[in-house]
Amino acid sequence: MAQSKDKVMVIKIGSSTLVDAEGHLDRSYLAGLAKQINEVKQCGWKPVIVSSAAIACGLEELGIKERPQDMPSLQAAASVGQNTLISAYAAEFARYGIRTSIILMTRQTTADRESYLHARDTLERLLELDVVPIINENDTISVEQIRFGDNDTLAALVSCLIKADLCVIFSDIEGLYTANPFIDPSAHLISEVEKITPEIMAIAGGVTSKVGSGGMITKIRAARVLMVAGIEMIICHGRLENNLIKIISGEPVGTVFTPLSTHDITPRKLWIALGDTAKGSLVVDNGAKQALISKGSSLLAVGVCDLEGSFVPGDIVDIKDKNDHLFARGKAGASSSEIMLACGRSQQEIKNNELLVNLAVRPVVHRDELVVFE
Repeated sequence: MAQSKDKVMVIKIGSSTLVDAEGHLDRSYLAGLAKQINEVKQCGWKPVIVSSAAIACGLEELGIKERPQDMPSLQAAASVGQNTLISAYAAEFARYGIRTSIILMTRQTTADRESYLHARDTLERLLELDVVPIINENDTISVEQIRFGDNDTLAALVSCLIKADLCVIFSDIEGLYTANPFIDPSAHLISEVEKITPEIMAIAGGVTSKVGSGGMITKIRAARVLMVAGIEMIICHGRLENNLIKIISGEPVGTVFTPLSTHDITPRKLWIALGDTAKGSLVVDNGAKQALISKGSSLLAVGVCDLEGSFVPGDIVDIKDKNDHLFARGKAGASSSEIMLACGRSQQEIKNNELLVNLAVRPVVHRDELVVFE
């Protein structure tokens, strides 16, 4: 087995992998995972685990058979289950002399850049101390406004925070298929993705598990950012025997998302891409889209043909083409009301309008605060 030196691997393990068909935490699976993590460490990798299943563990402890719909019940279950989950990880990993830590995050942790950097520094120090961090969303206090919503997004953020070399997303299927394999027997596995196209987004599908909160679409959105960040991502079946060992040995496993080499992404841009929810969307014409992708230009008001939502300067906005394909994200340099007034006007008309004259020379989104996913 090839030796790797000081490489960082983020492994996201969802509820559908950690929990058995009866809704119980599968401790035999954790035992096998601990064995693999030990081997991965012996090969020079520094693993970081992003783990779901706190709510599922809590429901089991509390004897609740069906997943509740109300937030207080879910948060109560998370409070009980987090202790069970982390204790199980610690016990299995300790058999191999591996120390673990727990980090609970919300979107608030990363929405503020200072908090984002503190989280990064803590994670880097834990890795220096040879600790395996176990990270989860803080479901006990998270509400809709500060939730990541799924741990695929959280795994992508953590990967970017610590500049991981690889992000492995465990799923309940082998990887990305040409169609939903649960309902289409002709669907076949896509072994490699080099670009997130509208077609890839269209076949991503929806939620496939009763115990988790994500789905294939959230994994593709995570891949979209990681590819720009230069981080390889693999989606594979979480219960494939020795999947991590096969991956670091170079064996073909699941779907590999190849990093892009055409764009440089700074920590500031990573924060824009993953650190906060978008307050609205800008729809741009084909000329503006090509300028953003090919030339690394700023987005000017003349290139915007429509918008969605209400936002002010400094808010995060998604950028879409006329086919509703999201291909970029950035920080708004003007308010939605200003931009709406400029929509459909020529550059000369914008210059001659007293209310819009600033938009003639000021970008709607500056290229230094813009992340292009293609």
